Amino acid sequence: MRAALAKFVREEWFLAVSYGTVAIFWLTGEWLFRDLSNPLWLAFVFAWLFAAVLGSCLSVVRHADLVAERLGEPYGTLILTLSVTSIEVMSISAVMLHGENNPTLVRDTLFSVVMVILGGMAGLSLLIGGWRHREQHYNLQGANAYLGVIIPLTVLTLTLPNFTQTTSGPTLSGAQQIFVTLVCAGLYCAFLAVQTGRHRSYFLTEDASAVHLHATPALAHTPPLARHALLLIAYLVPIGLLAEELARPVDYLIETMHMPAALGGIIIAILVATPEAIAATRAALANALQQAVNIFLGSVLSTIGLTVPVMLMISRLTGHDVFLGLTGANDVLLLLTLAVSVVTFASGRTNILQGAVHVVLFGAFVLLIFEA
Repeated sequence: MRAALAKFVREEWFLAVSYGTVAIFWLTGEWLFRDLSNPLWLAFVFAWLFAAVLGSCLSVVRHADLVAERLGEPYGTLILTLSVTSIEVMSISAVMLHGENNPTLVRDTLFSVVMVILGGMAGLSLLIGGWRHREQHYNLQGANAYLGVIIPLTVLTLTLPNFTQTTSGPTLSGAQQIFVTLVCAGLYCAFLAVQTGRHRSYFLTEDASAVHLHATPALAHTPPLARHALLLIAYLVPIGLLAEELARPVDYLIETMHMPAALGGIIIAILVATPEAIAATRAALANALQQAVNIFLGSVLSTIGLTVPVMLMISRLTGHDVFLGLTGANDVLLLLTLAVSVVTFASGRTNILQGAVHVVLFGAFVLLIFEA
């Protein structure tokens, strides 16, 4: 019993950090937020909350993946995807509903997730993988299936609102929102059926025995399913609570210090994408590029396919406006990134050059945040 308890403490010590942070901010939040005008104190509070949320996110993904391994397909994929999407929805909702109305937050977050993943994460994975292994291979049919759904959903969500005339500005009418919601959810469900059903082989390498990226070496010896499911929920709860606290320094940066409005979306994108970025990089280093492709293309698809419908429904229920259409250079950069992604995943092989190109696109995204 003592050995089991010691092992649990070693593996799940961050759970105490998460709930301890929740308790501290619940009891003394007003005192902690009283001096945000002090740059050092603002940085300290922001770093503390960001680290607590990020650590909880990493733990959620870890336990969600173990639950996924236990349940098998398609339920495992659903659990993993819904866990990551829940983190994103909670974070966006907390920032959107706190402080002044920020109608561009959903758009900024979606765009940031796409650029962080297709630019930074994909670029780093391909760059590191190409550097170590010269050339890497993946299943072309799977990549085409991902992009075949990602491209129309992304354009319908982030570009089409700029050209509709029923409403003014980069928005959609009620009927158009319903259409986009149904299309996003419907296509994602259709894709999930393909991925976990009749065309599952599209998303596997020829070596079907390849180990899942997050799987432990001795899966048979992992604790029961119920334990991982309970711990997954236990780590999700503080994320929702701490995301609301994190919204306060983020709002202060944007509203008081006049930082770029897209900053909130970028912070959320980093929180959501970091666990997947670590996993994709590890896969590329291990010459398991197919796993990396499934991770970063799957992350973009789930973000557009699931987050957009949920956030549109929340906006209708809360009365918060949502601007979806990208403006100016960002719209061009999005379309360029989608076009480059088609070229990158058109041959079944990648090398260091493709990675370098995607990293450059991510660099352009960072530049345009401050110098649009």
